Amino acid sequence: MSTLAASSAPGRVLADLLPAGRVRDIALVAGGAALTGVAAQLAVPVPGSPVPVTGQTFAALLVGTSLGAGRGFLSLALYALAGVVGVPWFAEGGSGAGMVSFGYVLGLMLAATVVGALARRGADRNVWRMAGAVLLGEALIYAVGVPYLAYAADMSASQAIAAGLTPYLLGDALKAALAMGLVPAVWKLLDRR
Repeated sequence: MSTLAASSAPGRVLADLLPAGRVRDIALVAGGAALTGVAAQLAVPVPGSPVPVTGQTFAALLVGTSLGAGRGFLSLALYALAGVVGVPWFAEGGSGAGMVSFGYVLGLMLAATVVGALARRGADRNVWRMAGAVLLGEALIYAVGVPYLAYAADMSASQAIAAGLTPYLLGDALKAALAMGLVPAVWKLLDRR
């Protein structure tokens, strides 16, 4: 078995292919938080909803899958903490825990952790397993974000679903398709070397 084939065996994530060390881990965690913050600025307002369509869902799922559960969680926790203390990198340059969309940020942490754990078990190696991991990650984001939206915006459950879930399903399907094609393709490319 080649060195690369051994390194791409389940139990490892893409970040594990980089030389190990604390500096690597710190850089990956900070980079994952920064990527999510930048992706959150790719925001499109949704009429009738206080929650815009952003790139942060895609970034968080990519961070979790690429970094694994521990580093993925730490990246999204750093993103959340920095935003809470005032870094304006939540959607549309927002910050603070008082935003009605903050539940989605909390859901991102959970999703990155779960998809990272699934990636360590090989879910990132083929399109169909990656699809399952990404769809589960997106469901977790909504499972936290929509109830938080209902509470924070004083909405009924049906109002929160209409404002914080339904308008995003098509976009999230596209993000899922991109992620489920991208990560397995990177593994295949690396396995060919």
